[in-house]
Amino acid sequence: MKWPLPGLRRDWRAEALTLPNLLLAVPALTLGAYWLSGEAGLYLAALGLPAAAALLSMSRNGASAATGPWQTPFDIERTRLEEAAERILRDSAETGRTTACILVSIDDFSRMRDRMGMRAAEEILAQIARRLQVGMRRNDTVASFGDGIFGIVLTPTARADLESLMQICARLQKSAADPVLFEGAQLHVSVSAGFSQPDRLPDATGHILVEAAEAALREAHSRGPGTIRAYTEELHRRRVTQSKLIDEVRDALEAGQIRPWFQPQISTDTGRITGFEALARWSHPERGLVPPAEFLPALEAAALLERLGEVILYNSLSALKSWDRAQVEVPSIGVNFSLAELRNPTLVDRIAWELDRFSLAPERLTVEVLENVISESADDSISRNITGLSRLGCRIDLDDFGTGHSSITNIRRFTVSRLKIDRSFVQRVDEDREQQRMVAAILTMAERLDLDTLAEGVETVGEHTMLSQLGCGHVQGYGIGRPMPFEDTIGWLAEHNAKLVAPPDIGRWTG
Repeated sequence: MKWPLPGLRRDWRAEALTLPNLLLAVPALTLGAYWLSGEAGLYLAALGLPAAAALLSMSRNGASAATGPWQTPFDIERTRLEEAAERILRDSAETGRTTACILVSIDDFSRMRDRMGMRAAEEILAQIARRLQVGMRRNDTVASFGDGIFGIVLTPTARADLESLMQICARLQKSAADPVLFEGAQLHVSVSAGFSQPDRLPDATGHILVEAAEAALREAHSRGPGTIRAYTEELHRRRVTQSKLIDEVRDALEAGQIRPWFQPQISTDTGRITGFEALARWSHPERGLVPPAEFLPALEAAALLERLGEVILYNSLSALKSWDRAQVEVPSIGVNFSLAELRNPTLVDRIAWELDRFSLAPERLTVEVLENVISESADDSISRNITGLSRLGCRIDLDDFGTGHSSITNIRRFTVSRLKIDRSFVQRVDEDREQQRMVAAILTMAERLDLDTLAEGVETVGEHTMLSQLGCGHVQGYGIGRPMPFEDTIGWLAEHNAKLVAPPDIGRWTG
């Protein structure tokens, strides 16, 4: 692939002489030395080749302290961009000229790459890169950050105000909107942009200018495709707050403050408990219960979702054993798995080991997978893991059903056991005839596919009754029971089971 941007041209000789690539050749060279010179050659090659490879790589790359021999091309590009910004900012007091940093991102690039393949993704990158270069001035510094993101530092300019930067970003968006030609087909892409200005930063350095543009780009991504955002004081305050929250939530996870709370699921036929769903909750020693919407993004930003999954799974299986010892019947526990966990090639083995560790049958663990994971995923590792967990004996729940676009083929391919009907279909189902038709259609499809069903977000007796009449197998929601810490579950179960002495017959819907 060609890289038309300054500093992005790839030299195969430079790439071949990097230390990792040279080390790959060591085994073959060692074997050749043994054939030619026997054991003496073997020892000499085994000791000398790695050192020689390292020295050659250092010589080829300059081994500068600024870049380091292990930096990726994208790291080097970022450093180049920061250094360009630093030079301009350092000279600004004398020249009176300033700069700005713009980050441009191809929307949904990772998903596009998964769907269309690497060749199409590289062609999209190449064409968008050329358009960015044409759209900027000759001396502007442009670099690739990887994953469809490009960074731009403006050459010294007399004015880099909000209006002019918005116009530059809009012009770049317009140039990117033209179709990308690939093998006779037209591919349409959009880009988002975030930019930062030195006069809006508390301490303007090249590194901070680029970081601030990244924060603005993240804000643009959160607002949807094709968005432009500037770095502001409010964004700065939120960034500082999030940074503190990330540190705090990391400590809280290891200190055991973040644990699963359990929300009951019951049968609409018998009223008996059929399971609990484990939901992550943070009991802060000073702030009390912290909403998941606040701490889950911080855990994701800290790359700790897999660690959270381990904590939730361990405590959930521990809860199952404790219920067994207390001689209360809880058939299964539902645990949500993040995308990072579902991509992990060791997931099935880890789950099997944990179940064996607690001496629990696999069918007592329900793996909850969001519908959009199944409907949008082109990742074979996710498919293999879900299928592997099903073969292990775990049940697979398709969560938030109705909000994604999963096909019947995908439902069968991922060996789904139960559909969890999203709460948006459940609200006012006892009053809204259209809601009843929608739920009835879902239940009919599930019955034809021999799938169990559970309705989420049930809050009233009327909704519970109507769902039972429509034929939904299980219900869950505040109207049944709120999420609770393990310590409260046994008392709740005793109280609930006491109500089942003479359950009312509420019949079935025949309309």
